[in-house]
Amino acid sequence: MSDLNQKMVEKYKGNFLQEVINNVEEGETMKMCMQCGVCSGSCPLGPHWEYPPQHIFMLIRAGKRDEVLNTDSFWNCTSCYNCIARCPRGVQITHVMHGLARYQKVLGLAPKNQPTEKFSQLFWDNLVQKGRVNELKLGLSLYFMNGFGEGIKTALKNQKLGMAMMKAKRMNPAEMFGGHGVKDPAGFQKMVKKAHELEAARIAGEES
Repeated sequence: MSDLNQKMVEKYKGNFLQEVINNVEEGETMKMCMQCGVCSGSCPLGPHWEYPPQHIFMLIRAGKRDEVLNTDSFWNCTSCYNCIARCPRGVQITHVMHGLARYQKVLGLAPKNQPTEKFSQLFWDNLVQKGRVNELKLGLSLYFMNGFGEGIKTALKNQKLGMAMMKAKRMNPAEMFGGHGVKDPAGFQKMVKKAHELEAARIAGEES
């Protein structure tokens, strides 16, 4: 168990609902859930979740911390907002799902080799280099995120698409060696690092 995770266990002493409310975006809105199941029935990927949103809220209320923070369910959220649009109580389900994924990652509990988690990390690593996303590098990193051999197969499969994008000037090979960025990448990275430190201190309840 990571040090931060241990601190959170000790801090909330079994009150997992309060832990989620304090540390997850829009977590407070979960109190309005009446377990009608509209969110789970509206989710395009609902049948593929280990625990659909309705079930996750029930587990949180029941204090089932391990079950919630060891599932990859909320990483399946595609931000289609069907659940929010149809929720009769206005629960901010999409934001809670993403907030749970972020909190799980902060605690060091994010699932290994989960495709969406891997993509989000690749996207972030790309963005933080220069403050703007280099789409060519991001695309290539996605091709090869499951290994060199798999990346070559994917690249060959999409060869015609890549050539068409280059012809339409939607992909520039020169981006590999440069690309757009903010005026002060080093300053941007320092800002991001400080934000991480402040957030970790806030979650742990420490003095910043």
